[in-house]
Amino acid sequence: MKKLVFTLGLCLVASISFGQKKAVADALKLAKDPKPNFTEARALIKGALENDETKNDPKTWYTAGQIEDFQFNQENTKQMLQQQANEEVMYDALLAVYPYFIEAYRLDNLPDAKGKIKPKYTKDIKSTLRANLPYYWNGGGYFFDSRNYRKAIEFFDQYIEISDNPFMKEVVKTTEDKIDSLYLYSNYYAAIASGDLEDHDLALRTLNRAKKSDFKQEEILQSIVAEYERMKDTINMEKISNEGIALFPNNDYFLIKLINIYLSTDRNDKAVEYINTALQNNPNDAILFNSAGRIYEIIGDNFEKSEECYKRSIELDGQNADSQSNLGRIYYNKAIVLLDEANNIADIKKYNEEKEKVKEILKQALPHYELAFKLNPDASENKMALRSIYYNLEMGDKYKEMDDLMNGNN
Repeated sequence: MKKLVFTLGLCLVASISFGQKKAVADALKLAKDPKPNFTEARALIKGALENDETKNDPKTWYTAGQIEDFQFNQENTKQMLQQQANEEVMYDALLAVYPYFIEAYRLDNLPDAKGKIKPKYTKDIKSTLRANLPYYWNGGGYFFDSRNYRKAIEFFDQYIEISDNPFMKEVVKTTEDKIDSLYLYSNYYAAIASGDLEDHDLALRTLNRAKKSDFKQEEILQSIVAEYERMKDTINMEKISNEGIALFPNNDYFLIKLINIYLSTDRNDKAVEYINTALQNNPNDAILFNSAGRIYEIIGDNFEKSEECYKRSIELDGQNADSQSNLGRIYYNKAIVLLDEANNIADIKKYNEEKEKVKEILKQALPHYELAFKLNPDASENKMALRSIYYNLEMGDKYKEMDDLMNGNN
């Protein structure tokens, strides 16, 4: 009796095993059918992927990848024939292929009981991935344009991972062909897409990966600095800014970020040193002269030097709204100091004399603020300064016009 029960037990195990292997075959058949049922095929293969008898069989994982590849190809064929294709379904299926295939490849290349490796599916896996590779780039572009940046990054990541995978090296060229350029662009667009997500870890991962190549490295380094700035990580921000200056000495972005760090951490001497070196190397850079003026203004001990820098910036670029506004502020602040002093004078004659001095200085500020306002009408500082100047210069119509504008009466 015991022997009979044991024999029945063996039959039961065998039938379960056979049932799962049949499920794998049935799943593939459903996917290959002229009228495929991918939902049912996925349900069948899911059971086989979880079953102890079939989950370690490379055929199970290979079949799971095939099912996804069949659906991808079905929609892709429609698209090539200019028929109505479901792009989201198409690309979601494509995205699911590689994880299945990578596990199938691993199992397919394990040694058998005799220590020999006899892969059955590896050649087809490589061939399929190679054929599909450009579509991972297309999928990234599709979701990038749809502003689904996280999904776009998944596709760019898979493009890069497939290209970098050692077992694909013999079928994916990495030099002087279209694949190589798409590889570079995948790195770049994954990094750019990450900037639109509030995910610092993801952003730094994609940006630092893109940084390793020379492709658009200047822009990538700027994005890394910006990411660290959002994180308020001044230590790494300073480090990458220095790296940017070393690689791109003519790029003002890194210099200005570095100088701002020095100013915010009371390293004023370092800020002055860097800006002076930069001005020596770029004597015709209006932005640098504007930054230099701002540095001297923040330090607060060299009005003449600040005024000189702003004037030089305007000479080089008279349409720079910041430089115009900054020079206007130099004169305006000087006038306000004199006005405060004048208000403490009891002698009317002396008071009137000082008031006239204030007006003359405000007249110096006026054209710079007016041009700054014309160039940048949304800047509140320009509007507030102009209203005050018009008031103190007794320019009633102008004062009313600016006051109405600020109070939303226009």
